[in-house]
Amino acid sequence: MNIVLGISGSIAAYKSADLTSQLTQLGHEVHIVMTQAATEFITPLTLQVLSRHPVLISLEDEKNSWKPGHIELADNADLFLIAPASADILGQLANGLAPDPLAAIYLALPSKTMKFIAPAMNGKMWHHPATQRNLLQLKNDGVTVIDPAEGELACGYQGIGRLAEVEEILKAILGENPPS
Repeated sequence: MNIVLGISGSIAAYKSADLTSQLTQLGHEVHIVMTQAATEFITPLTLQVLSRHPVLISLEDEKNSWKPGHIELADNADLFLIAPASADILGQLANGLAPDPLAAIYLALPSKTMKFIAPAMNGKMWHHPATQRNLLQLKNDGVTVIDPAEGELACGYQGIGRLAEVEEILKAILGENPPS
């Protein structure tokens, strides 16, 4: 399966290395697209080595081809996943904004492409009405949400907001345990 894995700015971005590695070991083609904020938490080189493909971060990265890379990735994706999905990227997707390649790919995906998001953020941000509106809009647009887990958050709080465990994400996207 050809998978586009989006990574947005969250401390949980480090878990994307494990996710990339496991998907690659299962025989999937994994193409990484990162927001600029995500590069503050994990290096593109780590993900490039694990995925065995260049990592797309900026539209400037697309200068090597006549065809825009984000359109080509969207055209060829069987499955699109953002893990972790920050509150910021949820807002962009729900409102049709495309300030970077990750959001642009989402807007260019064919309707047949399976779409998943695995949010990770502070519990107060998760419960905020704007975040909940954005999640509802994304669900109405055909995106499957893999709910965050509860536990200790990076900010020191306890509660909902942790990125779902990698095993749970794998089960959800590979059809073994569909989210509710």
